[in-house]
Amino acid sequence: MEHISAALKNIERTIRFDGADAVSAQGFTQVPNFILKNPNMSLGAKVTYAMLISYGWHNDFCFPGQDRLAADMGMSRSRTTEFVTELEEANLISIQRRGQGKTNIYTIHFRVRGKQAGKRSTA
Repeated sequence: MEHISAALKNIERTIRFDGADAVSAQGFTQVPNFILKNPNMSLGAKVTYAMLISYGWHNDFCFPGQDRLAADMGMSRSRTTEFVTELEEANLISIQRRGQGKTNIYTIHFRVRGKQAGKRSTA
């Protein structure tokens, strides 16, 4: 079965965006409301989840490097790693570590499994 993005390439464009500018021409990312409205999830984890979606939207997974993710978010690598860990502990993403010098593969979960999504300690 072909991916939906391949099928959409063959469809005649029937919608046009008037006034498409540099912002809209670069695309946009939709974030599930259960992420946006979760009071137990840090703002940084929410942004990190959105960034992972933006990297992997046309695939079933994504593989940004930690340095790339940190640079795109305007944060340090260590801070970005904290947010990735928060998402992994909340079962919102899975990480396949591929070894020295290779980027990890991130699987984004739209269905929450296991622990309550975004539950974090206040300690």
